[in-house]
Amino acid sequence: MQTLEPAEQQARPSNIIPFIPEGDFYYKKGVEAYRNGKLDKAMKWLNKAIEMEPTEVIYHCQKSVIFTEMGSFHKAIYILDDIIKEHGDDYAECFYLLSHNYSKLGYMHDAEKYANLYLKMDPEGDFREQAEELLTYVEAEEEDDELWTTEEEDELIMFQESAFYYLEREEWQFALPILEEMMSMFPEHMLAKHEFAKALFFSGNQKEAVRMEEEHLLSEQVSVYTHVNLAMFYHEMNQFDQRDEHLRLLRNIFPIHEEQHLRIACTFSMTGYYEDAVERFLHLDKRRVKGHASYYKWFSLAAKKAGNGAYAEKLWQEGSRRFSHLTKEDFYWLS
Repeated sequence: MQTLEPAEQQARPSNIIPFIPEGDFYYKKGVEAYRNGKLDKAMKWLNKAIEMEPTEVIYHCQKSVIFTEMGSFHKAIYILDDIIKEHGDDYAECFYLLSHNYSKLGYMHDAEKYANLYLKMDPEGDFREQAEELLTYVEAEEEDDELWTTEEEDELIMFQESAFYYLEREEWQFALPILEEMMSMFPEHMLAKHEFAKALFFSGNQKEAVRMEEEHLLSEQVSVYTHVNLAMFYHEMNQFDQRDEHLRLLRNIFPIHEEQHLRIACTFSMTGYYEDAVERFLHLDKRRVKGHASYYKWFSLAAKKAGNGAYAEKLWQEGSRRFSHLTKEDFYWLS
């Protein structure tokens, strides 16, 4: 018996071509969700678009915009930095977006720098008016911000350089009195307190060092350095649950300043999380951190443990040429 089918079913072709969405489809869905204020959904669509077409720069730019709207300014900056490193001046709008994110974090000198770069590259660009307004605001802030005299700044820099010299060489006994004087003269300079706690810990006064940093956790003065120090301290004390809690927090922190980013990378290496360390080290601007012996030492360890012995050896050779105090014993993992 002949089977009867609806006319439209009979006319339907047998070789149906399935609809396979491409990156642009997901991107447009993401933009639509973003415009409707559905940021989580927008991020989901953007991630799918990037998965389909990972080299499409505009998708990454839009993802940074969503992070900015979410208040994740560090993550937005991380993405924009990567775009600029790879594509240079091809995407002028990324420079404005960087300046906007820096301004949200209060880093007005960086905001000013990137706003000026944007206007130089694209003086009639879509963000010209916003960039000019930002520069006007920064100029007004600078006129009011004269809390420090040049003499005080010079004195602080002198202390910082002296302390840095001994800290990088792990000569804790010489760093401690300098840092103690810094804390007395510049009580608002928090980095000196964190460096003092670190030097104190590795000089043998572990209990007091931990107490100092735990106290910062309970105050509004918690920072990257607090988590970095406590992760190191608890690792050395074999208190791995407490260590991992601070490492978990550090995984979600993407600092603007290279020195803070370097601290996180070194901490992952020191605590045995070598893949995390290598990823962080590779994102550093080497020009800004090559003055740190710790960069060569801990990057070499992470590279070796992650399976790249040749690169670890190269880092050792470069580091030992640059820093006479680095010996082969400092790179024991290469022997």
